[in-house]
Amino acid sequence: MTEFWLISAPGEKTCQQTWDKMMVVTTRTNNLSTNNKFNIPDLKVGTLDVLVGLSDELAKLDTFVESVVKKVAQYMADVLEDSRDKVQENLLANGVDLVTYITRFQWDMAKYPIKQSLKNISEIISKVATQIDNDLKARASAYNNLKGNLQNLERKNAGSLLTRSLADIVKKEDFVLDSEYLITMLVVVPKLLFEDNDSGLFSVTLFRKAVDDFKHKARENKFTVRDFQYNEEEMKADKEEMTRLSTDKKKQFGPLVRWLKVNFSEAFIAWIHIKALRVFVESVLRYGLPVNFQAMLLQPNKKNMKKLREVLYDLYKHLDSSAAIIDASMDIPGLNLSQQEYYPYVYYKIDCNLLDFKV
Repeated sequence: MTEFWLISAPGEKTCQQTWDKMMVVTTRTNNLSTNNKFNIPDLKVGTLDVLVGLSDELAKLDTFVESVVKKVAQYMADVLEDSRDKVQENLLANGVDLVTYITRFQWDMAKYPIKQSLKNISEIISKVATQIDNDLKARASAYNNLKGNLQNLERKNAGSLLTRSLADIVKKEDFVLDSEYLITMLVVVPKLLFEDNDSGLFSVTLFRKAVDDFKHKARENKFTVRDFQYNEEEMKADKEEMTRLSTDKKKQFGPLVRWLKVNFSEAFIAWIHIKALRVFVESVLRYGLPVNFQAMLLQPNKKNMKKLREVLYDLYKHLDSSAAIIDASMDIPGLNLSQQEYYPYVYYKIDCNLLDFKV
């Protein structure tokens, strides 16, 4: 289970008390979740107007950066092809696995200086994510073109005798070449029952003037005359092109995987910092000033998610009586819950299932 609930509640006499109460109801009396404190530094609050505007901007930025994270992860899987089982070990944040990074989250002061305004920090994150997104498009396009051209050539040299290239099958001595009157044609003839392959390839040398008659008779007998002219230069060029493309692909593979690893880490780190910003902004808007809240990261026990929701609701319902115990997964007629679920406490989901297949 790689889903986390990032929540916050106002500090009581101390923030430690808030933490202790949450721990009692979720872990000490039952096994509803595994919890960690989520450390958010003392960020610059700014004005209420700025916070309200930033709340909407951060929601959009969160969605965008999550999409970039998923795109980089998915492209890593595409590039690794047959080694997809190795995808997860390449999807690291700051050199550690994603669960470790999230549960031990520390604000990166060097990347996102807390002396800057919240708006400036969000703009730094936006620029990072946009750059990664643009670079990914360019690199993916170049690599996909190369891969596509190589696959087309490989396809030409595979498959049945009806469609595949015959250049690597036939030899010069199989043909009568440069004759004014004679021509050698290649004919694909279906094999008889109990043979392993579908058909055999035969060469037939005949007078040029008999070509049309021969093709007609071949069709009547369900033989396929392949349109093939022996050309050593073309055959050599095809082989060289295939070698070149294969070499280019191998050369680009290593640097591309390294780029994806580095930039996945950058994008993921940026994404979790957005979550931290959102918790901070939303907590100040909901719980007021001075800043006094405890951010907490819960990893729900999958079997007890509904119970965990109920326990948290009972613990925090006094914060906002208008927040009903509902979430977007419940289908209640006439109630539109397409937007972010709303609870009496600040809540954001972090889902680390970033790939559309299981590895």
